[in-house]
Amino acid sequence: MRSDTEQLLNAALEMADVAGRMTLGYFRTGVRPDWKDDRTPVTVADREAETYLRDEIHRRFPTHGIVGEEFGEEAGGDGTTWWIDPIDGTKAFLRGVPTYGVLLAVERDGEVCAGVASFPALGETIGAGRGLGARLNGRLVNVSSVGEMQHAAISTTDGGRFAELGADQAWADTMRRFHVRAGWGDAYGYMLVASGRVEAMVDPVVSPWDVAPFPVIIEEAGGQMTDWNGQRGFTGGHAVASNGLFHEPLLASLRGDRIE
Repeated sequence: MRSDTEQLLNAALEMADVAGRMTLGYFRTGVRPDWKDDRTPVTVADREAETYLRDEIHRRFPTHGIVGEEFGEEAGGDGTTWWIDPIDGTKAFLRGVPTYGVLLAVERDGEVCAGVASFPALGETIGAGRGLGARLNGRLVNVSSVGEMQHAAISTTDGGRFAELGADQAWADTMRRFHVRAGWGDAYGYMLVASGRVEAMVDPVVSPWDVAPFPVIIEEAGGQMTDWNGQRGFTGGHAVASNGLFHEPLLASLRGDRIE
């Protein structure tokens, strides 16, 4: 199983690298978006990268299923599914901000066994497989050892979205517990947790492909990732990643529980 996971991880790393270089061909070129029904942007770069990834997965793993942000779901035949987000952070991409990422995850029988997040404009790629550790540009990384929120850094993608869960006051209270309140959002924030540069990343609203690689990446780096209800996985509609040293108090704070 380890060798199979390693094969899947290496394939994901190779494909994400190619797709990332494709997106760079459009980065900071003034490309114009189309707007989807959910009022999020999509570009030719998103579509071309996902088309490449789908074609390459079909070629390498013809029995695997695929779920992608832009072109939907294709059923597979062996219980293995690839999750694709060709450009996570399209708004950042459109504004020339280099924190956008290419995300790939491999789910087998309901568990993510391999995940990759590539940030081509920054030259950073993090990947992990179950039992293989997490590596940033080939180097093993771990979450930080900061053990208290008052000394820690927290990040989110869009602070305005907490109101959609009725959690704006809980979020304001949570931020006050942290030493650093940053805005390094989208997939890049989760990568910062895994590599020990911030201690927590919180999103009140996410789609599965936004965070699919990160359960395995965060956990292999020694951290913890759940939804706001404390459930592992990536399909809960919201996400919390941390170094694991204050995960439960963080969840309680986000719920609005009183913490002494």
